[in-house]
Amino acid sequence: MTLDTFPKYLLLNAQRFGDRPALRHKDYGIWQSWTWEDQLDEVRAFALGLQAMGLSHGERVAVIGANRPRLYWSICAAQSLGAVPVPVYADAVAEELAYVLNHADVRFAVVQDQEQVDKIHSFADSIPHLKTIIYDEPRGLRDYDHTNLHSFADVQAQGRSAAASDHQLVSRWEQSILAASGDEISVMLYTSGTTGRSKGVMLTAKGSVGAAQDTVTFDRLTEQDSVLAYLPLAWVGDHYMNYAQGYVSGFCMNCPESTETVAQDLREIAPTFYFAPPRVFEGLLTSVTIRMEDASKLKQRMYKHFIGVARKHGEAILEGRPVPLGARLSYALGRFFVYEPLKNVLGLSNIRVAYTAGEAIGQDLFSFFRSLGINLKQLYGQTEAFLYVTCQKDGAVRSDAVGPATPNVEIRISDSGEVQFKSPGQFVGYFKQDAETRETVTADGFVKTGDAGFFEPDGQLRIIDRAKDVGKLNGGALFAPKYIENVLKFFPNIKEAVAFGHGKDFVTAFINIDLQAVGNWAERNNIAYASYQELAGHPDVYKIIAGHVDETNKRLAQEPMMACAQINRFLILHKELDADDGELTRTQKVRRSFVADRYEPLINALYDGSSEKFVETEVTYEDGRKGRIRANVRIDDAAIYGGKAPMQEAAE
Repeated sequence: MTLDTFPKYLLLNAQRFGDRPALRHKDYGIWQSWTWEDQLDEVRAFALGLQAMGLSHGERVAVIGANRPRLYWSICAAQSLGAVPVPVYADAVAEELAYVLNHADVRFAVVQDQEQVDKIHSFADSIPHLKTIIYDEPRGLRDYDHTNLHSFADVQAQGRSAAASDHQLVSRWEQSILAASGDEISVMLYTSGTTGRSKGVMLTAKGSVGAAQDTVTFDRLTEQDSVLAYLPLAWVGDHYMNYAQGYVSGFCMNCPESTETVAQDLREIAPTFYFAPPRVFEGLLTSVTIRMEDASKLKQRMYKHFIGVARKHGEAILEGRPVPLGARLSYALGRFFVYEPLKNVLGLSNIRVAYTAGEAIGQDLFSFFRSLGINLKQLYGQTEAFLYVTCQKDGAVRSDAVGPATPNVEIRISDSGEVQFKSPGQFVGYFKQDAETRETVTADGFVKTGDAGFFEPDGQLRIIDRAKDVGKLNGGALFAPKYIENVLKFFPNIKEAVAFGHGKDFVTAFINIDLQAVGNWAERNNIAYASYQELAGHPDVYKIIAGHVDETNKRLAQEPMMACAQINRFLILHKELDADDGELTRTQKVRRSFVADRYEPLINALYDGSSEKFVETEVTYEDGRKGRIRANVRIDDAAIYGGKAPMQEAAE
């Protein structure tokens, strides 16, 4: 048997790891577990039920919801029939959801709950091909018209009934899996839509399996490992790290009870392999900072001392480099009193390999976790590559680079400085968008990433920024907004930042405060507030953020390439950037051009010397209703180091 599809791996894993756990899910506070044999039974029953309902080879099946066993089983069940699963972001608003379902021409949709059913029904006229909806959780759906609405359990019951009445059905299903070609489309993942409408990325089974095999071997993943599947089901990171690598290696995938319980569930599972975008690590550091602010003076002093030891020697000890005996003893004490208890609280005690990707991570943030003894590494990838383009080897980890090419991947830098690649998991094209495919893939088969980068002397790739975002100030200095933003976001009080400066005389920034961190500070200082907007505009909050901007400028001043890109003026945005308002993608990346257009009056005020600006902004509430918020947004100047700020020179 040639292992070139995931259903083939399902059959194999049921034989070689039959009684080992394949998947767990915490439901009603209790961890439920399924072995590989159990998982085969669940997938088979659902696949035969779908077949009985008329799902045919090549059709697209939407899968919408959070990380749930039945939704993962739906993906494999569709693949076993030669159909193409199309995962969709659970938090997509109804209009976004309808666009993807209509664009993909889906006839079947497997959804988590009533919320997703309602979103589909509200745009039913825009999804003419969709005929059948299958739901996992029945709550709230009892009185709905069930003509074209079916429960997951009923579809499985239909499949088991069909197998009972036709004793050759299961055998034929398994034979069709073994006979399937790895050249067929395995999954269609929609891009996050940073620069426009999402595109359907078509990935073959053979390419997807091959890519997963390479990284499973690279990181020595086995059936003994475990992961927590908590990232969006529709994101390539989840589909690759959890689903693809899980089927190839046989490790156990664990689904949290809900998004609100991820931190607790992570502590209970204590996975050995962990993946998180920088935003998650920023949140973890913020929670640690808040806990320490509420701790006793003794614990604060102990934490500060041993974190200082870790910052100085932790990474060297992790990588096996020479460290003085006294430093090793101090670090050993720190491990006992601080590092291990801290890792236990975060659920990272058993981590053997951890990765971060999705966007650049701040150097200080990256070093903080590595200094605790966590083998955190970076990778660089894209949906079009089926994730991995580069990854870092143990002992050769840098915070300012993302590693050399992953095994069997080729990378080159074009004359314009753009990173381009060929990979085993490389996509075959965008669904129904041939022109965009031709624009993305070069004549000799390399994929254009849209990122600017270069190779360091040690062979590691260094990403500067999105090629279209890297610019210059009017004085000729380099302007790399993501670099500036990552320095700002290291501070726990700053959740998001957007820097401006291309074609301008100086750099300015929008800042979103972290409501959890700043709210905790406000409570400890008896500062009352009724909303994010009110807290963001508080004078004392501006003082705190001004201090962070000042520290950022001091750091930028020490770097020759960035010294002229210090932040001259800033404001704290009156609302949080939100994916529902189009300001972020569903993977929480800033849609820079959209933000620039939407808040053009605020950008103009940053550059015309105004000290405040009145704005009125439309917002989208959780239930889809629209509203407007109004605010006088304050604008502050910042100190510049190593020279005068343009605004200061103009004033003189």
